[in-house]
Amino acid sequence: MSSESPGRSTWKSRSGFILAAIGSAVGLGNIWRFSYLAYDNGGGAFLVPYLVALLTAGIPLLILEFGIGHERIGSAPLAFRKIGKKWEWLGWWPLMFTMFGVVLYYSVVIAWCFDFIFYSLTLAWGDNPGDFFFKTFLGLSSSPAEIGSIRMPIIGGLLVVWLITWIIIVRGVSHGLELANRIFMPLLLVLTVILVIWSLNLDGAMIGVSAYLNPDFSKLTDPLVWVSAYGQIFFTLSLGFGIMIAYASYMPYESDMTGSALITALTNSGFSLLSGFGVFSILGFMAYSQNLPLEEVVKQSIGLAFVAYPQAMSLLGGIGPLFGVLFFLSLTVAGISSSISLVEAFVSGIQDKFGFGRKKAATVICIIGFAGGIIFTTNGGLYWLDIVDHFINFYGIVVAALLECVVVGWFFRLDMVRKHMNSVSRIQLGTWWNWIIKLGLPLFLAVILVNQFIKEVTSAYEGYSWESLIGIGWTWVGITFLVSFVFALQPWKTECHLEKGRGEEL
Repeated sequence: MSSESPGRSTWKSRSGFILAAIGSAVGLGNIWRFSYLAYDNGGGAFLVPYLVALLTAGIPLLILEFGIGHERIGSAPLAFRKIGKKWEWLGWWPLMFTMFGVVLYYSVVIAWCFDFIFYSLTLAWGDNPGDFFFKTFLGLSSSPAEIGSIRMPIIGGLLVVWLITWIIIVRGVSHGLELANRIFMPLLLVLTVILVIWSLNLDGAMIGVSAYLNPDFSKLTDPLVWVSAYGQIFFTLSLGFGIMIAYASYMPYESDMTGSALITALTNSGFSLLSGFGVFSILGFMAYSQNLPLEEVVKQSIGLAFVAYPQAMSLLGGIGPLFGVLFFLSLTVAGISSSISLVEAFVSGIQDKFGFGRKKAATVICIIGFAGGIIFTTNGGLYWLDIVDHFINFYGIVVAALLECVVVGWFFRLDMVRKHMNSVSRIQLGTWWNWIIKLGLPLFLAVILVNQFIKEVTSAYEGYSWESLIGIGWTWVGITFLVSFVFALQPWKTECHLEKGRGEEL
């Protein structure tokens, strides 16, 4: 009944698998992106569409990815190869735009966080964190076309990030990924709880908490609020990356996969909610200290972490450096726990198809990853990061997940995956799950895609030139798409693609 793949790595325990899955899901976006979205989309009322999205999209799709990996016993390319030879490219494409897109710029953002741990010791940003971050630290140029020179503090931090990633990946699943997440996840939780408790006790904290949770139910009539909620759930759970498929393939047969998906999804969302209290307590403190309305200290995304927070640390006085170290250390830990999963997904695919040893595969990929990230360490790097991130998120991940649902739902025996998950799990899936995968999710993802494409062609994203958007964004996504077919056409050096899935033995 086990149909195990001989020599395939496995997790030592279910808890190790869950911690790794949570480590992949919980990242930088949980700490700063969710909080801002909640504030900007109705405060406490935003939790309504957010929870609806979690139940109707996040959890069902996470169960599907766990099911594909566990039932087909393989990385994303191997799993889709076993579904059908003509679909192998669909397993490679998410790995391509993840490894040679998301990981490249994400590791640079982690490098920023790493550098700011040391800047926090002396509050190096002085009285103007904005100028320090954009001018002194990034040395930001005037446009994407003006690449400029490499910023040495950033490339130094990037080298450290990739070295840590290599050490963890090369040690394997149980001694590398599992051990790292057994350290990282409790550490991240402790750091987050300390920061939240500390923040809640600052003067003016309740001003921020009130803005974070105060419900504006009129926002619920705005379709874009619902799109934002579904988008956040979708991206924060690492869906459409091929990661969860690979992670699930390392689980032995007797594993409660549906229960693991529920724990992963709920823990990820709970962490986002918890982090929001810390973020808005600090913003409330800033508003109180400077006698400003809250909306004047709220800055979206990167500005929230690298401008607003450093400014708050300066206002804290003597304890500012300690608070800064804890905050940026928590961001670094959250970032690395996610980045190693992105790299592992690609390593798993390479091992499955070409039979490379883990050390060789990890070493080559990490060297290429470091070299590929250099463009994001330049004066124009922030512009490149913004454009590549935008196009991969909306035209890579969304399309890949849409095709994943259609292929598995309509061109494969989806009911076999459901029955397999029910055979190993305590919580039983009904036929309702089939229809969410076959109709519900494809329709929703198609709406997101069409809506975004209309916006894309009617106005240039963030005011960038069309040359930059086509030359960087569309080209980046297009190249990864074409390369996925090149990899899919290569002959298999291993025989694991000939093995049956577990569900076929039921």
